[in-house]
Amino acid sequence: MAVSTRTSLALTRRPRRLRRTEAIRALVRETRLTPDCFIYPLFICAGEGVRREIGSMPGVFQLSVDEAIKEAAAAKGDGVPAVILFGLPETKDPEGSAAYDPDAPVQTAVRALKREVRDLLVMTDVCLCEYTSHGHCGIVEGDEIVNDLTVDQLVRAALSHAVAGADVVAPSDMMDGRVGAIRKTLDERGFDRTAIMSYAAKYCSGFYGPFREAAESTPQFGDRRSHQMDPGNVAEALREVEIDIEEGADIVLVKPALPYLDVLAKVKEHFGYPTAAYHVSGEYSMLKAAAQRGWLDEPRVMMESLIGIRRAGADMIITYYAREAARAL
Repeated sequence: MAVSTRTSLALTRRPRRLRRTEAIRALVRETRLTPDCFIYPLFICAGEGVRREIGSMPGVFQLSVDEAIKEAAAAKGDGVPAVILFGLPETKDPEGSAAYDPDAPVQTAVRALKREVRDLLVMTDVCLCEYTSHGHCGIVEGDEIVNDLTVDQLVRAALSHAVAGADVVAPSDMMDGRVGAIRKTLDERGFDRTAIMSYAAKYCSGFYGPFREAAESTPQFGDRRSHQMDPGNVAEALREVEIDIEEGADIVLVKPALPYLDVLAKVKEHFGYPTAAYHVSGEYSMLKAAAQRGWLDEPRVMMESLIGIRRAGADMIITYYAREAARAL
């Protein structure tokens, strides 16, 4: 005769009650992911009718302005409120002078998007790496990136984006003093309503590889350790963020996202400031590659990654998954 070993436990607290059904789980969910926290990156190139897929980033394209309008409008239709633009100029030089050409792809795209896509928030990346012939983020003298001359060029680029109609300019270079210099110039020229989203804690990371293919910005020599942050440092990130806030940043950003969730959490907790995180190309491409091999359930890990970034403290997330995640939500 079988003897039951079931034990009746006198439990006063049963957390599983609130995990029993999807309706209950949704009701008590602490962190919510919504499409209006996504920012969609677009790579803008010259030409017309160009939609060129990036080999290391399936589903991401280099787009001419006319195609970028279509993509941005589709993203807005999916519920994504904002795009951030990266430029691929037709010509490059050691000073990155195309970065502030009013007829360059980014400036042209800003004007077109503000005209054609109603209520779209348009952000622009401000850096020289896409525009310099050597692929570095600033002016190079010998083996050194010269800080203050680089800041002068970044100010010119940011101003040209504001003139074109950008709502937010986003310096991503990690030069000292660039936020203050950009804020001062924008205010003096009557663009006091143009916001600054500073890449305040941008780490020197191996997760940027696919982006460099997309933006055609691979350094021709050396690396970016002299200006991007050491991955081992957290206190330094807090100092960088504090400086940028003091200089006038409206939003601060941590990049990359997933390997630096602790940094993201500390930044949000310490400053309580509007905080963004960049779910970067390498994070995206890893998930895509694993999913293509059947190793991961892509929709599930996509959402798990994004909710993790949100849970750590991000108010907004730059992600190549913006449209896919918005549709899933």
